[in-house]
Amino acid sequence: MPSKALIIPAAGAGKRMQRNTPKPFIKLQGRTILEHTLQKFVEVDGLEQVIIATSTAYINEATSVLAKAVPGSVSWDCIEGGAERQQSVFKALQKIADLDLVMIHDAVRPFIKKQHIYDCCKKASESGAAILGIPAKDTIKKVDANGVVVETPDRSSLWQVQTPQVFQTPLIKQAHAKAAEQNHPATDDASLVEWIGKPVHMVQGSVDNIKITYPRDLQQAKIIFGNQNF
Repeated sequence: MPSKALIIPAAGAGKRMQRNTPKPFIKLQGRTILEHTLQKFVEVDGLEQVIIATSTAYINEATSVLAKAVPGSVSWDCIEGGAERQQSVFKALQKIADLDLVMIHDAVRPFIKKQHIYDCCKKASESGAAILGIPAKDTIKKVDANGVVVETPDRSSLWQVQTPQVFQTPLIKQAHAKAAEQNHPATDDASLVEWIGKPVHMVQGSVDNIKITYPRDLQQAKIIFGNQNF
């Protein structure tokens, strides 16, 4: 069983929820979304380290969450994140020990299934990098700067990306270090691995693995919580 580290960037703003509290610290059923998310990972075989990167104002709260949720056999740390998610992950990677795999997961995806975590880890162990996603169900259009459609990609080859994204530790450290050196931005960690010319494999996830971003997502989350099989 490969040794694993978990990184959770948890500095998301709350403005899309029309409230001041950052999304990871909104409470559902008496616990923060971050706590619900952590619960899915703390029992994963081989987990040895957890790093949460958050804003200065929420360091104490995130530390309290970690202290309660993470078992004594797993080391953990809470650090101040960067201005952007990519910077937060890069800072967290500096804290990662010499472990086999790094799992990077959105703080506000509490409905990840444990089997999908294991599926991603297995594929990353074999190939270097694996990400979770679902096939696109809508037709996607590519448009130019003037809003004119220039291409309709084949939907059968398009996937909607989720997390976790799992990488062999030296690979993701190399990708983030090179991006930091060259000031290369990316919307997700897998994009940096692609950028340095390494393959990333897709693993099919679930439509229930939603990212809680907008008020309507909170309503959907309450419905999913009502299903004991999530």
